[in-house]
Amino acid sequence: MGLFLAIDAGGTKTRCVLADDERILGRAITGSVKIMRVGEPEASARLQAMLVEVARSASVNLADVTHTCIGLAGYTIEAVREWATSQIAKSVGGSILLSGDEEIAFDGAFRGGPGILVVAGTGNNIMGRASDGAIYTAGGWGPVLGDEGSGFWIAQEALRAGFWARDRGIPTTLLTAIGAFWKLNTIGEIVEMANARPGPDFPALTPVVVQCAEAGDEIAAAVLERAGAELSELIALVALKMEESGPQSAIDVAYIGGVLEHITQTRSSMIAALKVSAPNVTVRIGAVDALEGALWRARNVPAATP
Repeated sequence: MGLFLAIDAGGTKTRCVLADDERILGRAITGSVKIMRVGEPEASARLQAMLVEVARSASVNLADVTHTCIGLAGYTIEAVREWATSQIAKSVGGSILLSGDEEIAFDGAFRGGPGILVVAGTGNNIMGRASDGAIYTAGGWGPVLGDEGSGFWIAQEALRAGFWARDRGIPTTLLTAIGAFWKLNTIGEIVEMANARPGPDFPALTPVVVQCAEAGDEIAAAVLERAGAELSELIALVALKMEESGPQSAIDVAYIGGVLEHITQTRSSMIAALKVSAPNVTVRIGAVDALEGALWRARNVPAATP
């Protein structure tokens, strides 16, 4: 019987499980190990402490691990991959499979099969895998070039909508609420903050927009609904690409990320729009657990790297 280590190293937290062929033996969690965010020494210390904790909770020796899969934020950066490989190899036996965090989320939903994964958090990314295994994507170009429907997009669009409404004398609480969140007193200060370089943490404004919408602000609600419509357009585009590669059966759509997991207005708007633009897709209930995908990969797609 094998031992499998699965790690989901996202941008804000890191989770792992140790399992055998049938059940999970232990779990552990720590903060971000993204070296661009916390620095290599802190990331290494956190990762090693988490590995010690999961081994303790599972009552196993990490040297006996058969395969490890780690899903990494920043996977495309060579230095990140090299760091992760060296740190895991220090204390964990067996082979190591490195994956992007979107890849493990995809397999958390579809276990190697076809479907579409929507990532809508700080940014966006839509990935589809057709029945023949071909991968199709849309979005994921960053806040300057796209990221429609993401937390960053919602915040920027809320600010734009707030000023649009102000110019036209349409009532909205958006600018007042955003100014209070930023601890600013005037419109001029909000303008200065929004245009600063480097800019503020725009995604942190997303809960403010949601609060305004829930309190009855129609402008804020419209922004959240447009976010869902934008995501639906990208999903429909990926579904079309999949159809062009060959006939597909009904396409399942799964999602991950705070926007679709926590903002009901955006999720409902996306689902409603898809019924018109892509009636052959069905959105699954509940967000994907990316860690389940990392464990599936560790058990089923072992790497050859010793």
